[in-house]
Parts: sequence; structure tokens; C-alpha cells
Amino acid sequence: MRIVKVKTSQGSLGKNIGTELAPDLILADLKSDEAKIYEGNLEETNKSLENVQGDLFVGGDHSITYPLFRAFAKDNKGKRIGLIIFDAHPDCVSNFLPPTHEDFVRVLIEEGSVRAENVLLVGLRKIDSIEKRFMKEKGVSFILSEELKNKKEMLKKITDFAGRFESFYLSLDIDVLDPKFAPGTGYPETGGINMKELVYFVSPLVKSKNLGRCDLVEANPLKDFRRKTIKNAQRIVKIIVEN
Repeated sequence: MRIVKVKTSQGSLGKNIGTELAPDLILADLKSDEAKIYEGNLEETNKSLENVQGDLFVGGDHSITYPLFRAFAKDNKGKRIGLIIFDAHPDCVSNFLPPTHEDFVRVLIEEGSVRAENVLLVGLRKIDSIEKRFMKEKGVSFILSEELKNKKEMLKKITDFAGRFESFYLSLDIDVLDPKFAPGTGYPETGGINMKELVYFVSPLVKSKNLGRCDLVEANPLKDFRRKTIKNAQRIVKIIVEN
């Protein structure tokens, strides 16, 4: 497995500076490559990321999923592909280029990089009215964080969704966890899942033969408490690497 550090917070528009520091801490004990970042130029950074080869990408803010998924889609042209995102937020606010960490899902859908019905958002608990309208109009599937308490039913829903595709992309925003387990992130939202629950849902996905590429984003050591977030991010990486 090729692991790549993506040390940038450019897509947070200054709202989550510090995420660029997370990859070095999360991957301290693992061999990894490093993507070329153009500081102050998100467009050039995105172009760079579209040309980086890898299996697991550790960021960084969530906007990195935009170029990484675009590259994944191009590499799998003609195949049935899907996008599964664990996140407290839908990231569907606006449509402009280059997209920020609050917009990339909407841009991927509206530019045609992924079909709306092939996107599943898991763990949502903070949804803007604009995002609610967009998801309803486009038919984006989602699972609220509170629904994940029904573990067996939701696991089946998630794995059945993943099974529809020849290859799927998995994106893990650390804020899907409750702030008790991930205080070091830009937009912590109460009511999230715990680490045991996240492992329960993610493990079958990372073991799946049709998992194509994945990323882990939005950990911010500058906002962390006793390295809780970094330590849990390391646990997540270990699960992905060992499977």
C-alpha cells in the first residue's frame, strides 16, 4: 500500500489552519511519500494531487478529496464507481472552483465526476438548509449520526451500497467522531460516533476487494487535546494498512 502525506490546509480558507501539520504526526512511524503542495495556490496544488499515485492519502483539509477523487474517476473511466464519505457535514454548500472543504461534494456531483446517486454520506449531524435542498434534489444518499446507533441495519446499508460498484473511494473526515474522541478538528459537532463504532463500520469497507482509494482528513494538532485526535487517526490508519 502506498501512503501519501498531503500537507495542506489551503482548502479551509484559513478556517482550519493546522491540518497541514497532521500528516507528519499521524504517519510518524510509517513509510510514506509526500505530495507536492503549492503554498498559496490551491489550483496548482489540486493539479499536483490529480497526478499523485497512491492508495491512502492523509491530510490535510477535506478539499483534498476533490482532486484525489477526480484522478480516481479518470483512472476508472467506464467503470461503476462510488464515493462513501464519513463526515459530520455534507460539504455541499456552494459550487465554485477551486472548491473548499465545505463545497467539494457538490462540485464533484455538478461537474459530473460522480453521479449523485453513487454518493453516500455517513454520520451527518450538521446540515445547512442549502445542503438539505441540494441533497434532496439530486438524490444523494445519507445516514445521520443518530441512525448509526442501529448498527447492524446501518452496516448492511453501507456495505450493500459499496457492493454496487466495481470500485469505490472512501473518505474519512475525523469529525465524524464525537469531540470526546476527536477534539482536534475544525468543526467539532456533538452527537458523533465513538472509535469502536467507527471501526465497526469502516473495517468491512477497507477489507473490501472493490475499495479503490481512501483518505483521512481534518485532524488538526493545533486544536487537539492530549493528542486524542492524532492517536485515534493513527488507529484508523493502522486498520486501513493492516487490511
